Amino acid sequence: MTELRRTALYEAHKKHGGKLVEYAGWEMSVQFEGLKTEHEAVRNAAGLFDVSHMGEVEIRGNEAEDFVQYLVTNDISVLEDNQVIYTFMCYPDGGVVDDLLVYKFNKDYYYLVVNASNVEKDYEWMKKNLGTYDAEITNISDDVSQIAIQGPKAQEILQDLTDTDLSEIKFFYCKRDVNINGANCLVSRTGYTGEDGFEVYFDHKYAETLWDKMLEVGKHRGVKPIGLGARDTLRFEATLPLYGNEISQDITPLEAGLGFFVKLNKDDFIGKDALVKQKEEGLKRKLVGFEMIGKGIPRHGYEVMADGKEIGFVTTGYNSPTLNKNIGFALIDANYASLGTKIEVKIRKRISEAEIVSKRFYTKNTKSKK
Repeated sequence: MTELRRTALYEAHKKHGGKLVEYAGWEMSVQFEGLKTEHEAVRNAAGLFDVSHMGEVEIRGNEAEDFVQYLVTNDISVLEDNQVIYTFMCYPDGGVVDDLLVYKFNKDYYYLVVNASNVEKDYEWMKKNLGTYDAEITNISDDVSQIAIQGPKAQEILQDLTDTDLSEIKFFYCKRDVNINGANCLVSRTGYTGEDGFEVYFDHKYAETLWDKMLEVGKHRGVKPIGLGARDTLRFEATLPLYGNEISQDITPLEAGLGFFVKLNKDDFIGKDALVKQKEEGLKRKLVGFEMIGKGIPRHGYEVMADGKEIGFVTTGYNSPTLNKNIGFALIDANYASLGTKIEVKIRKRISEAEIVSKRFYTKNTKSKK
């Protein structure tokens, strides 16, 4: 059995009572105090996430911009320096290699943040498709720790640890060389919760000190350490996809309802032809939101039925801590995707009724600063 990897915050997980589980080859906390308590802390105050298992790849060179533009579905040519964009890397057939954040430091220097479960696969994919582009790809994942601080009080907590005016960092922008409690950090106003907040990147040696300091200055403001469980319920309520659930090698961004991040009118990118064709022919499957009418909590992989036949499957399902409703996403036959359509979810051996509703379960509370 392969030994699980540990982040530089492993001892902090243990100190704060984290319930450790295997996730993407890492030993990570699924929860600390409890999923509902942690979820509500982020919605109402602030939460601290160890996301050091995420991957970071640098792309530098005279043709770095051209290469990244070819690699991803979104249009990075519109980015200003120090702006961040959400996008996909796709296979030629339109399936998703990964979803990621692209940071533009300048036209010759890009910083890509990828999912923990896909780091090696993504890195190999980038190298395989570099071709003759004048650019260098470096996987720096093993050198970087990352803490996310999310929630309505995230800025005031982090502001206590830096002289940099964090209010100047606009939503989906970043700032390099920010001194936070003596550590040199990359700070971006991004996150995976639907709340305002920051993702902070730094050398491993600063990890425990920064974690402890953020908890210390945030204690009277209600900050809590947050595990993977609440991270998933938070992103789900905010209609943010999870690789392997809403998007995958077998589910395209268009099927997932994420066409906004696929710019089919830009020059060639990997998967463009297949996605153009899929759009022209019309989607046969669509990702929908649904609310349970009958009893039971829907879970990933459960069958979805209508008219006595299977029409798809649940990609994510929970009892929403914020809404206190049993809700989910499902990838289903597009003929049944209209709002108000009644469907059925097979929960274990029981069939339970549900209704198609808007996927926007929760309105984001991010600060889109101008």
